[in-house]
Amino acid sequence: MSGVDLPSWPATRLRQLAAFCLDVVFPPVCVGCRAVGAPLCAACAARMVRVAEPICPRCGRHLAGEADRRPAVPCRECRAAPHPLTQMRAALRYQEPTSGVIHRFKYEGFSSLGALLAEQMIAAWPRWEQPPDLILPIPLHARRRRQRGYNQSELLARPLARALGIAVDTAVLQRTRHTVPQVGLGPDERQANVRGAFEAGVAVVGRHVLLIDDVLTTGATMSAAAEALLAAGAAGVAAYCLARVN
Repeated sequence: MSGVDLPSWPATRLRQLAAFCLDVVFPPVCVGCRAVGAPLCAACAARMVRVAEPICPRCGRHLAGEADRRPAVPCRECRAAPHPLTQMRAALRYQEPTSGVIHRFKYEGFSSLGALLAEQMIAAWPRWEQPPDLILPIPLHARRRRQRGYNQSELLARPLARALGIAVDTAVLQRTRHTVPQVGLGPDERQANVRGAFEAGVAVVGRHVLLIDDVLTTGATMSAAAEALLAAGAAGVAAYCLARVN
């Protein structure tokens, strides 16, 4: 008896079918409130608070007590301790539900949240003094990437770059030294921890680079990466994060 040829489906169609079947048997649950239906429900997404004006034109920190005016000069902290970035910006405030969602995205394997959280960054896309022509996610050291299974910054950077039509490169900036996690370290300890941890290739020469990361605290990691990029010949470096702590 002759056999029957089964249709040869592309791998993408098979993955889509498998995902559909999983959603039917195990429907997605919101990581914020546990409601069934989506990894991040509309109600939790609406509760995420954006960083509002007025902000420092350099570091992007919210300046309380400044009414609604747009400051023309950098804040006192930026003037006292200049950093190598032309601008730092963040889409959201690092508070609930944002902080909890980011924790699950970063540490608990919820990599599918990357595209949803990138939408928050797209919606809050700021104005840049030097419009970027190259997007670089902050890299993880190879050891930490193996432990985590993915780079959360890359999962934010790719859909952001695709939506905005800007090139993205995940190889030109490398983390060459394994560092301890920045969580729990003071400002000086953070700077020492990441100093000299990055190397950049010649593909950044003459480019206006935008670094992408998940959380901005003191900016030590961004500054260390920017120093490596500028040393490699970048024309300028800015940074954009999903959320900022202060």
